[in-house]
Amino acid sequence: MKKSTIGGQAVMEGVMMKAPNCMAIAVRRPDGSITVTKQTTVTVKDKYPILKLPVLRGMITFAETMVMGVKSLMTSAELFGDDEEYKPSKFEVFLAEKLGKNIEDVVLNMALVLAVVFAVGLFVLLPAFLSGLIRPWIGSTVAANFLEGVIRLCIFLIYITLVSKMKDIRRVFEYHGAEHKTIHCYEHDEELTVENARKYSTLHPRCGTAFLLIVMVISIVVFSFMGWQNIFIRVLTRLLLLPLVAGLSYEVTRFAGKSDAKFMRIVMYPGMMLQKLTTREPDDQQLEVAIRAFLEAAGDLSGEGDNSAARSDGCFECRTAAASK
Repeated sequence: MKKSTIGGQAVMEGVMMKAPNCMAIAVRRPDGSITVTKQTTVTVKDKYPILKLPVLRGMITFAETMVMGVKSLMTSAELFGDDEEYKPSKFEVFLAEKLGKNIEDVVLNMALVLAVVFAVGLFVLLPAFLSGLIRPWIGSTVAANFLEGVIRLCIFLIYITLVSKMKDIRRVFEYHGAEHKTIHCYEHDEELTVENARKYSTLHPRCGTAFLLIVMVISIVVFSFMGWQNIFIRVLTRLLLLPLVAGLSYEVTRFAGKSDAKFMRIVMYPGMMLQKLTTREPDDQQLEVAIRAFLEAAGDLSGEGDNSAARSDGCFECRTAAASK
């Protein structure tokens, strides 16, 4: 089985697929057609080759993926053609005027900031606060930091479990499953058709869910030896060390995605099982969308081996939309 560097993300009624130099988003519109936007992508690692070194490349990829993920979600909403057009707030309009930026860029950045604030509050500040309440009964600093990490992991698992129960999120998770099935189909050298993709698993070792779980586990190890300060210093050190943790986690996930060793399968097993919450079995129409996004992103898969599997029978109904700015 060949390995692929193509990955993706479920978005609103669709899938984003990212190849090394291209990204495509395919969305199923209310009228049943598939609309696609495609654009070339650049990374700061190409400008500064030193950033391609192990761990550093993971830190950069983590940051770029966050931005791309939020932008892809917003783009998918535009492609879907939601009648409820987003109206920027007065504050966003004010920022756009003062900064001389497009209102779309301001809205994107505001969404990214809010997402980061929410994540920091839920997965950094809350565990630090709860562990601080228990700290007087724990003699060891290492044990107290370890407990904080366990609390963080529990909050993460509870959060994933709760959101997976939401109807709209379940729909996104079905597209997540379609993304994985499509990539599996390609990696098994089969022609990308709905019939071929349907038989594959919704679980994949290079999934972002598995990556986040590895981030949680590695953070427990790293933060356990950081000493015990007041809550503000602890939160600050966690945030400052997060890029390092993300870089280490990226290397583990990257190696696991290329390895068939039994040890790596054991390491990735918890993350694979967690995907049972974040993926669902897709229907044929969702698989169509995922395959369309993959084919648009893949293009000329130079260096990926035989390209015969990346052929389409031309049965997809689609419309091409201009890439959003």
